[in-house]
Amino acid sequence: MSDTTAPVTAVSHATGTPRARRARISLTALQIVLGLFYAIASALPKLIAHPSAVEAFDKLGWGHTGMYIIGALELAGGIALLVPLLDSVAAVALSALMVGAFIVNVTVIHGPYVATPLILILPLALIAWARRSHTKELLRLVRRRA
Repeated sequence: MSDTTAPVTAVSHATGTPRARRARISLTALQIVLGLFYAIASALPKLIAHPSAVEAFDKLGWGHTGMYIIGALELAGGIALLVPLLDSVAAVALSALMVGAFIVNVTVIHGPYVATPLILILPLALIAWARRSHTKELLRLVRRRA
């Protein structure tokens, strides 16, 4: 190596390139929007037994119990999307919930929003993949305590 060339080193996560910084900010904004969506727009109507949610779950035959369980899962997932150590796991769990929602929409409800769960899986998958290092860190912490 000559004196005029320097070895290429990895850019630290803290500094990063402007592009990487914008990507992290965008991903965080997406997590906030999805977290608020799941906690407020999706879970809240179920947890307060809004008539539209009650009607949908009665049509499914799941009643209030199923409605409250799904609402609690969505609320927990929405909050967990906002916790750095849990965001990737939350995205995977919410994706699984959306697969179930899609199946129910296709087989039972036949409503106008059949594709909505599939559309929501795309940003959730992006979060799960981009924040996968958080899952590794969470596993390390859990193993250390075990």
